[in-house]
Amino acid sequence: MSYAVKEMFLTLQGEGVHAGRRAVFARFAGCNLWSGLEKDRASAVCQFCDTDFVGMDGEGGGRFKHARAFADAVSKLWGDESRARFVVLTGGEPMLQVDDALIDALHDAGFEIAIESNGTLAVPRSIDWICISPKAGSQIVQRSGDELKLVWPQSGSDWKSMQDWHFANYLVQPMDSRLGQAADEENLAAAIAFVLAHPKWRLSLQTHKILGLA
Repeated sequence: MSYAVKEMFLTLQGEGVHAGRRAVFARFAGCNLWSGLEKDRASAVCQFCDTDFVGMDGEGGGRFKHARAFADAVSKLWGDESRARFVVLTGGEPMLQVDDALIDALHDAGFEIAIESNGTLAVPRSIDWICISPKAGSQIVQRSGDELKLVWPQSGSDWKSMQDWHFANYLVQPMDSRLGQAADEENLAAAIAFVLAHPKWRLSLQTHKILGLA
């Protein structure tokens, strides 16, 4: 199997439990909840995505013909340091492409693997860190993992039922409204209010945007 990647780069993880950790980000092209085209946003299941995952023309992007080539590209970006190797598989929706061969190749290269998924496809437990970000209106099949990251406010979200799912960490992250600072501040206030009212949840911020990182 080949792998279509929008972009791949070395950065710091900006969100969630691993925020601040050095990581290679591999952003897969394609998603099953939105085409990525603005003309389709209004009719998509997920209408608030803030990521470009269309095509393979980003930094480090392209089509990798096999798992070993993908793992080699991740290793090259990480560099010679052999300790604490960490790769984040994201998208789009990475589980449209991630398979056992890719997981094995990354593990063989010494990487701890994290994935950021919308949860509509089952994620193998052989992945070391499973982060699920559920979208209202979608059918979530992956209801266990290491991190549940709920973008907020999100109309129609059944967050109460999520509290009975099996995750080690429950996070709320303010929605990037794409409507300007005032709207973003309202979303931040809503997320803070949510966490203050529901102590099972913790606040997650997109620190990479605050720091100006990719």
